[in-house]
Amino acid sequence: MIHTLIGTKSNMSAIFNPAGKRIPVTAIVADSNIVVGFKDTKVLIGFGRRKKTKKTENAQISAIGYSPRILKEVSTKPPQYLQQNPQQPEDTENKVKIGDKITVSIFNPGDKVKVSGITKGRGFAGVVKRWGFAGGPKTHGQSDRHRAPGSIGAGTTPGRVFRGKKMAGHMGNSKLTVVGLEIIDVDKDKNTLFVKGSIPGHKNGILIIEKTGKVKKPSMTQIKIKEVSPASPARSDSESRRSKQVSEEVKEGTKETKENKSSGSSGSSVTSETSEVKEGGQNAN
Repeated sequence: MIHTLIGTKSNMSAIFNPAGKRIPVTAIVADSNIVVGFKDTKVLIGFGRRKKTKKTENAQISAIGYSPRILKEVSTKPPQYLQQNPQQPEDTENKVKIGDKITVSIFNPGDKVKVSGITKGRGFAGVVKRWGFAGGPKTHGQSDRHRAPGSIGAGTTPGRVFRGKKMAGHMGNSKLTVVGLEIIDVDKDKNTLFVKGSIPGHKNGILIIEKTGKVKKPSMTQIKIKEVSPASPARSDSESRRSKQVSEEVKEGTKETKENKSSGSSGSSVTSETSEVKEGGQNAN
């Protein structure tokens, strides 16, 4: 089973999920993907159609009837998440043949993909735009150092500029791969994929989309609203009787404690009076 497609970048738009959240998406048109041949354990797929052909492309013309614009070697091994979770079935019966067309049906909403493309060319750019340098001070007599790179060397030792030093130069027009993107929607009628977020490259630029796994929390899933628990039902007669008995027992217990306290205080007063009488009798004697 093939898990890679070649397509072109169409445009950017937005989709709202069932919860009303706005999700930015990029439309990718992945039409006219066809199996051209086999090379070792990989499949050779083609995209587009050339206007002019060469003699070296006669084998491709004899296989599919025309010369494709782009060729890409694709592995038929399942993605890493299927290798780690063998309990998930993989289509092993559907073996590809030369001339078979590959559509966007190999993807589903919620799939995780990585997209490779050629970034937009920015020409010769300075260090502020290319690398995000802060530039020099704007005051204290600095009139021409606002966007200067500053020092590039370390002195006599090592006496040279290290390879890879961040300096001004050509920016963009290089291959860039963005990983961890999510398939939001698949339009099988128009062979269009809607991928969450931005993708490198200009409009109509060539992109390579490869499935890498599944998203844990898809953006287009319906959010479950917690149900409010209903009001507690009315108590039964037995429960109400039991509560009344408990309340009556509590009241009786409070009355008994009050009576014990009052009896204790009266006993102390009697003992004090008897002691006073005894003392008076002793004095009289």
